[in-house]
Amino acid sequence: MADRVTVIGWDGSPLTDAARSALGAATLVAGAAHHLALPEVPPAAERIRLGSIDLAARRIAQHRGSAVVLADGDPGFFGVVRTLRGPEHGLEVEVVPAVSSVAAAFARAGMPWDDAQIVVAHSRDLRRAVNVCRAHPKVAVLTSPGAGPAELALLLGPVHRTFVICEELGTDREEVTVLTSDRAVDHVWRDPNVVIVIGGSGAPVRGGGWIAGRDPSAVRGWALPADAYAGRPGEGETTELRAAQLARLGPRVGDLVWDIGSGSGAAAVEAARFGAAVIAVDHDPEACHRTTAAARHHGVQLQVVQGAAPQVLEDLPEPDVVRVGGGGAPVVAACADRRPERIVAHAATRDDAEAIGRALAEGGYTVECTLLQAVELDTAAWTERERAVAFLLSGRRTHP
Repeated sequence: MADRVTVIGWDGSPLTDAARSALGAATLVAGAAHHLALPEVPPAAERIRLGSIDLAARRIAQHRGSAVVLADGDPGFFGVVRTLRGPEHGLEVEVVPAVSSVAAAFARAGMPWDDAQIVVAHSRDLRRAVNVCRAHPKVAVLTSPGAGPAELALLLGPVHRTFVICEELGTDREEVTVLTSDRAVDHVWRDPNVVIVIGGSGAPVRGGGWIAGRDPSAVRGWALPADAYAGRPGEGETTELRAAQLARLGPRVGDLVWDIGSGSGAAAVEAARFGAAVIAVDHDPEACHRTTAAARHHGVQLQVVQGAAPQVLEDLPEPDVVRVGGGGAPVVAACADRRPERIVAHAATRDDAEAIGRALAEGGYTVECTLLQAVELDTAAWTERERAVAFLLSGRRTHP
């Protein structure tokens, strides 16, 4: 194992005295091509071009001498330190940090970033980063080849945002470009780059927040009463049914939720409050207006699509979880064809419940059905005020 391993962050600024000292004593230096070209790298040191960090870590573990790993920005922030310290390598490292590329990007834009979401985008799971950009008004995306500004904009589609694209920060070729997302598609962007994605209707943090990222100081709780949404619930829908549906869906940051038959917008808004991206679908223009108004009132972002399911679903991006508030078995079957992880629906009669259950089972889902009964009581006299009964059906995808 190397006698000493130092990880040095580089942001284009002159190296600190500590970094120069560690680099000057190095017998092995690992980094990207522009790092290995720095004049401070000892001519006699073994040089490793960083491609696979795991391969470099194995070589460092076998090396006898002083090793230095050079990395852009802060190497402890979505960087190489995590891999080098992994139990499979067993390396103890000293870290000399630099300004992270995210901090540098927001500095170039002249914007605060304690209220921003920060995501890493890879081509294999770019859609998760896109869903965060759909759901939040300020997101920094650390891109990678094949998952850059153009691909990000392409997957955002009709959801328009402002992009601040920071290319090659800290180098002589640094460039900052501000444009709308639809104009980012037909351009070749240089790596590495960071994209700040801004826009939508989410309320910005005013006067400074107290926690980085999402501010949880909104309305406490979920499954709020129907009057919190100033709209009419759908047929057979109750607050209790909505709570059970959301519990089985489990919407989370990075997910895309379809809410089909959004009605008052209550379920769509509450899924968005969990941090998920939401597309609310309803054939009724008034329901679409109510959903938009509810989202604005509660300070969340979601996309509202007017149209009749299942036809309108064909052009929507792939969902992670789906709530079917209307349309019955045919809509459930169409959703199952898109292979979301979970689907929930409800029915007023046993025949409808059996039809939905068959659609889920035939689509490759494990089916659960529960008969829910909610009784609202008048606490002044402890008498029954209203009673609602519904079948709740949920499906979990059996195979990927």
